[in-house]
Amino acid sequence: MLGRFVFHLVLMVIAVVAGGAQPGKADNYPSRPIALVVPYPAGGGVDAMARIVADKLSKALGQQVLVDNRGGGGGNIGTRVVAKAAPDGYTLLLGHTGTISINPSLYKDAGYVPRRDFAPIGLIATMPLGLLTHPSFPVRTVADLITLAKASPGKFNLGSSAVGTGSYVCAELFKTMAHVDMAIIPYKGTAPVITDLMGGHVPVAFGVIPPALGNVRAGNLRMLAVTSLTRTSLMPEVPTADESGLPGFEAVLHYGLLAPAGTPRPIIDRLNAVLQDALRMDDVRERIASDGAEPLWSTPEAYAADIAAEETKWSEVIKISGAKVE
Repeated sequence: MLGRFVFHLVLMVIAVVAGGAQPGKADNYPSRPIALVVPYPAGGGVDAMARIVADKLSKALGQQVLVDNRGGGGGNIGTRVVAKAAPDGYTLLLGHTGTISINPSLYKDAGYVPRRDFAPIGLIATMPLGLLTHPSFPVRTVADLITLAKASPGKFNLGSSAVGTGSYVCAELFKTMAHVDMAIIPYKGTAPVITDLMGGHVPVAFGVIPPALGNVRAGNLRMLAVTSLTRTSLMPEVPTADESGLPGFEAVLHYGLLAPAGTPRPIIDRLNAVLQDALRMDDVRERIASDGAEPLWSTPEAYAADIAAEETKWSEVIKISGAKVE
């Protein structure tokens, strides 16, 4: 009996020692570089946000945080990589409204369930879209646009980026809330939307603000409104849709940091603390603002609640619109 007791005691000691030596434990985390997966190609808005975060986390943690672009499948491929990664804090995801709140309802099988497969670390930023028109289009406010569209059902097209993007579901939400009959014309990206707006091929469109900013300021485009409930610091003179004719309208893109489900809470807490510190730095706030967003730090719980609320909201919009991708 004594021999068996000693044997089990030795096993327990080995287990404790082995557990303490595992990578990902809070007392020695991080002990090697961290991969920050961006589920889109380099050069886009999500990639830019990731590089701002990676730079500051690297300095604060004492280990390199390396941006790993895994584009494809509308963001699903890279997101699945993180969902299936070891929950040790060494593979993180730059979350975005498109992949976390839209794709799970838009795609027949996105390959992940956000509320099950990820441990939220914290929000990073929020970004509104802009409602843009050609200067010759005879509307000055959102109310004007709604009135014109209702007077001529089916006559006017509404441009957006590709099916499933933030601007596309924003356009669907606008149609639903405004009760207007407008055909949504999805483009491959923001650049071709702006080109067709300036050429007069589409009269009005939703799009991210920074690529359009130069043309708006030059008078080549007009921005009727922004889609957040508060005005953007990039163009504080532009009203919100809520202010200018569509009360309660809000369609914003959220960015956040996530880890695979099961990542130890001490690691989540450390990453959250470092992330919040970074988002309070003036240079980080300035870089985020220059990309058309506003810093938005949070607790892990608040980000989890945001994911749940946004996924519920956009799943309803997608259901009403009938949009679905195989």
